[in-house]
Amino acid sequence: MPPISHPVAPSHESTATRGNGIRESNAVPARLPRRVAVLLPLALAACDRPVEAPAPEIRPVRVVTVEKRTEGDFVQLTGTVQAQTEVSLSFRVDGRLVDRLVNVGDRVEAGQVIAWLDQTDAKNALRSAQAALRAAEGQLVEAQNDYIRQEDLLRGGWTPRARYDQAAQALQTARSRVDDARAQLNIAQNRLGWTVLEADAPGIVTARGAEPGEVVHPGRMIVEIARDDGKDAVFDVPPRVRDNAPENPEITVALTLDPNVRAKGRVREVSPRADPVTGTFQVRVGLINPPAAMRLGSTVTGRMQIGPGPGIELPSSALTSADGRPAVWVVNPADSTVQLRRVEVLRHDPARVIIAEGVDPGDVVVTAGVQALRQGQKVRLLGAAAASGR
Repeated sequence: MPPISHPVAPSHESTATRGNGIRESNAVPARLPRRVAVLLPLALAACDRPVEAPAPEIRPVRVVTVEKRTEGDFVQLTGTVQAQTEVSLSFRVDGRLVDRLVNVGDRVEAGQVIAWLDQTDAKNALRSAQAALRAAEGQLVEAQNDYIRQEDLLRGGWTPRARYDQAAQALQTARSRVDDARAQLNIAQNRLGWTVLEADAPGIVTARGAEPGEVVHPGRMIVEIARDDGKDAVFDVPPRVRDNAPENPEITVALTLDPNVRAKGRVREVSPRADPVTGTFQVRVGLINPPAAMRLGSTVTGRMQIGPGPGIELPSSALTSADGRPAVWVVNPADSTVQLRRVEVLRHDPARVIIAEGVDPGDVVVTAGVQALRQGQKVRLLGAAAASGR
């Protein structure tokens, strides 16, 4: 059977002439493969369909839920161990220092001799006072005998009244001289005793102020003694901590070099005046049964809980910026979208930031992934914690 021939429709060509004289044709081919002819309308129809937008990205974030602060902050300060009572021992009279029997670090007991002065002048003054007393006592005996004799003569009428009065006056003067001589003797004895310096209580010598051979004046410190009646931990406290501290707080004091060595303490003394240079207040904390390792001069760390301050505390990673101002991302619990909210920062450090205004208790704040968020973006919460504030 001869092949069937299909009539070919004449093709409609349009030609154009290029600049180089070559004619270009955009005519539709007269013959197309059957498969192509079937698929071509489908492809053209597909091109006319609208392209569907990709689903919005849901970014996982970590958040905290702001709550009211129920506990205050723990404050740590560094201080030193000092004696509760430190006394400066000095002579009450002047003179040349003959010897000093103790040095820094020595332990002394009550009544122990610390140092003494040259006693030559004091002994001479004592002997002079003793001689004056003996002379006054002799004059008193003579005045008493004369008074008794004049009294007997007056009773018999053998002496005038004026002579009797003179004898009585002499007796009174002699008695006064004896009293004065005894007082001068006591002074001389005291001055001799003051040439010897003794410890009035047990303790440890912490400083010395004079060397043997020096001429010292009354009141000059010879040695300084830290008494054994207790130890204090002394701290320089900023005004904010001082103002927010609770009444009669309990403070834990530990050695800086060995935190396992600890003792409890109570505030014993607070300076009413701030240091003019640092602006801090000196606080003395009395240590309760301090261990022997807490020696005088040791560096210690005191830890105390203070009342909650103003503001809301958040991790520092939650802070970002909006138009150059501090801001945080807050999650809307209704649709899990985030909104950028400006805040006012009260203070911050590498670990936390204290927000004064901008967030309220109950807000859910993003703490991780804040740099990759955009306004109104949906998020998925990885975990929630509580951030306290007030």
